[in-house]
Amino acid sequence: MNISIQSVHFDATAELKAFAEKKVSKLEKIADFIVDAEIILKVVKPEVANNKEASIKLNIKSGELFANKIADTFEEAIVLSVEALEKQVLKAKEKAQAK
Repeated sequence: MNISIQSVHFDATAELKAFAEKKVSKLEKIADFIVDAEIILKVVKPEVANNKEASIKLNIKSGELFANKIADTFEEAIVLSVEALEKQVLKAKEKAQAK
């Protein structure tokens, strides 16, 4: 799976990118129909708490799945997004098996 990471309004550290790739690549273990993933990390209103936004779009063979979460840290936002995508991937997998 090809994973691309964009950071908007800041420079993502190598550790943050590695963390994001590790979490998103776990989704590949659930389903083999994931083509690639786009991760967009963005700081929303720097002076406020809960200002780190993680958007993850998975391109799958039958379309695309998307999750967008805002949290205190990028790591937390990434984890929440991956959890939401996990549910979507499982649903897509069930639909594919039902056909």
